[in-house]
Amino acid sequence: MDPIVEAALRKWPNVPHCHGWLALDARGDWYMRDERVQAAGPFPQVKGSVIRHEKLCEFIHRNYLRDEQGGAYFQNGPQRVYVDLEATPYVWRLQPGPSGADSVQVLAHTGEPVMQVNSAWLDEDGRLYLACTLASVGPVVGLVHTLDMLLAAEAVEAGLWDPQSLRADELPQRFGFLRTPRP
Repeated sequence: MDPIVEAALRKWPNVPHCHGWLALDARGDWYMRDERVQAAGPFPQVKGSVIRHEKLCEFIHRNYLRDEQGGAYFQNGPQRVYVDLEATPYVWRLQPGPSGADSVQVLAHTGEPVMQVNSAWLDEDGRLYLACTLASVGPVVGLVHTLDMLLAAEAVEAGLWDPQSLRADELPQRFGFLRTPRP
């Protein structure tokens, strides 16, 4: 967490949490959802405005956490801004690993490298999920980005991952997260 955010938390410890205003889609893009967008429908049916400002995205990434109930949030100064999720709290990007065909580097949509891939899962639509460990938050699940499925398929064929079947609607309970955190 940024030092300026920690200082704001100490100065204003009782700021109410914010819900419904920030969302993360299945491709790792952030969306602002003002009152008009929220009134038009739930995420992801109505997405809102994609956030393209590089410095703002970097700030969100550095201060992206989860609470004890599994709600993902962005600590914006003294306020927790809870995140509505299209799929999972993380979206994984893949890159070829340093040892060639038998390794893959996994990065979170926040840019943080994965310490370890713990398991792999395929849902009823063929989407691939990895349960991984991140230094910042510990064990989490994420969806492999659609653009990285060729590299993911190569990793499965090389025996790096052995995906098990799982329905998408079982993910939140199995991995302890909330797609739509609310008070």
